[in-house]
Amino acid sequence: MDLDLFLHHLHFQSDLVTPRNWEVNWDDAPLPFKLYRHLPEFPLAYDIPLAIQEQSFHPKPDLNTMGYFLWYGYGLSQFSQTAFPSVMDGESVETIQSFRRFPPSGGGLYPSELYLYLKLEEMPNGIYHYDVAHHRLLLLRTGNFDSYLNRSLGYRSDLSRCFGAVIITTMFWKNFYKYNNFSYRLQGLDAGALIGQLLEVSKGFRFSPNVHFQFLDRAINHLLGLDDLEESTYAVIPLSEHKALHKEALRVSSAIELCKELPKISTTYYQRSQNVLPFPEIAQLHHDSMLESTGLFRRFKTREEKIENKPKIALPEAKELTNDLAYVCQNRYSPEMDFIAQRIDQIQLASLLKGSIDSYAYHNDLDKEENQIPRVSIYGCFYQVAGIPDGAYRYDAATHSIITIKEGDFRFDLQVGMSLHNVNLHQVPICLHIVGDRAHHKAELGYRGYRIQHMEAGMLLQRLLLTTSALGMNGHPLLGFDVNVCDHIYELETSQKTTLIQIPIGFHRPKSWLVGEIHS
Repeated sequence: MDLDLFLHHLHFQSDLVTPRNWEVNWDDAPLPFKLYRHLPEFPLAYDIPLAIQEQSFHPKPDLNTMGYFLWYGYGLSQFSQTAFPSVMDGESVETIQSFRRFPPSGGGLYPSELYLYLKLEEMPNGIYHYDVAHHRLLLLRTGNFDSYLNRSLGYRSDLSRCFGAVIITTMFWKNFYKYNNFSYRLQGLDAGALIGQLLEVSKGFRFSPNVHFQFLDRAINHLLGLDDLEESTYAVIPLSEHKALHKEALRVSSAIELCKELPKISTTYYQRSQNVLPFPEIAQLHHDSMLESTGLFRRFKTREEKIENKPKIALPEAKELTNDLAYVCQNRYSPEMDFIAQRIDQIQLASLLKGSIDSYAYHNDLDKEENQIPRVSIYGCFYQVAGIPDGAYRYDAATHSIITIKEGDFRFDLQVGMSLHNVNLHQVPICLHIVGDRAHHKAELGYRGYRIQHMEAGMLLQRLLLTTSALGMNGHPLLGFDVNVCDHIYELETSQKTTLIQIPIGFHRPKSWLVGEIHS
């Protein structure tokens, strides 16, 4: 298979990566969470604090603190029931029931799973799985794995200074069953949105995370007891009470030599699906993205994006937003036909853009320098924003201004480019797009760069959604849009950039659903 052609189709002609006769077997759908069987259990606290910034957490992380952290990061937060007119007769009503979590997920399928390496006093040191369905930790493997993880991460974090680490994986079947090969784009974005949520929650708990996109895949998967073709690690995030330290490898480590150090563990789990179909294209792409040696790890500096001879509009000072992350998370959801045509002012726009970019900065294993330019950026089409001509713009964080690309009303073009018209863009004053490198940094990162790029887009997406919620609005992440239309609007072809995700943002009426909070 030509992987470059596959990725090109996946991004620019997504209909070509899904078989024409593809039908979703809804009756054999997997669960949105993994259920391990016959493992030691460690229940987590259900007395969830309702305001993070007011909570005085234990000065040293303990089991209760980790329970709160995991619930706000990825726990089941709401149960909802939504009614729709029946597709059969248009008169009767069909209902959809679902569990929600604070980070968004394409189709509500949550392909990401959370594992943890923990060194806490109340429980054995070891590797745990976060059982979302029961809000508990399940013990997979006991022991101190500081040295093993240090070498798997190329010594770019010092696990001896950390109380643990979060390991984010993707279960490929959990959304392949619905989206086929298109699920590969969603998996990276989902993992990124989860990372973005965990990093925001970490601030409230005063944790210092360091995000690793590069690691020895087989070694980490072996540590967790995973089958690489069913589920694989996408990110490792050491957690410390101290600022992350960046080091370089003392020597090159290989996945093969590390796997020999630990015995294989055998586990059983339930996923409900009886007929799991193969996904050879994703399997090959994933195989070619894996890193077998720390000698392949890279750091690089982002090239500054330049737009010549384009006018700038300086934005006003952003207003201070609420720092109650719990409130912001609980009020975030994705409106559909609920948007209303309400104008926003420049202060609201400035607060949205600056608040999102300011909160996006994070420690990682890719940046060659501190505080370098992010690899993803924000573009937007604005309509009737007070004092700003309708048009397409790019946000310049360095000068806190928007750069005019072209003026005009692009709502019709964007609406026509949508594959599913579940949002009326004529009711939306702001339609943002996250933009990244057209070649997905393949020169520096190989095929792994594609999923890393989508993870970073997902991280910025989650910051945008949380900031939008803090402003009393909401946004709806969309992948069902024509990338070529957006790239043409923003004139991205000449700058070797491309659109990664579309987010209509605005005010909205209350959604017609029954929803209940899940906490004590």
